[in-house]
Amino acid sequence: MKVKPILTFALSLGMLSSAHAGIYADDLSRCLVGATTSTDKTELIRWVFATASEHPSVSDISSVTSAQREQMDYSIAMLFERLLTGDCLEQTQNALQYEGVSAMQKGFEVLGQVAMTGLMSDSKVSQAFSRFGNHLDASKFETLIRRN
Repeated sequence: MKVKPILTFALSLGMLSSAHAGIYADDLSRCLVGATTSTDKTELIRWVFATASEHPSVSDISSVTSAQREQMDYSIAMLFERLLTGDCLEQTQNALQYEGVSAMQKGFEVLGQVAMTGLMSDSKVSQAFSRFGNHLDASKFETLIRRN
């Protein structure tokens, strides 16, 4: 069995999916979050953004270069390796033994959520997300609310 492709897929899927969490996945999640620095979380956010920007629907509005992608892929590989085989080795072993690969998916899902919370809580990002409201017709929403 090829471990590397399965592991890579499972970890990536954990960033995007909602896996079942057991006690060992919870332990791993706590360790992953606790062992990552703010720099690690920033690298994770940048990697997710750059990876998602490859989708054809948004690739035309991204200017991430191949060299930047390669550097981010390397940085994330080193982060995942450090977390799973070093900082959180015991929790990773227990999670795999008792709950399987889905526990690792859950762990990285939680880590991704924590990292994204930091991104979304930035005042510039919050303001950017609310900007579209400048184009809404408030009277239509007032009517909608009055009807309910």
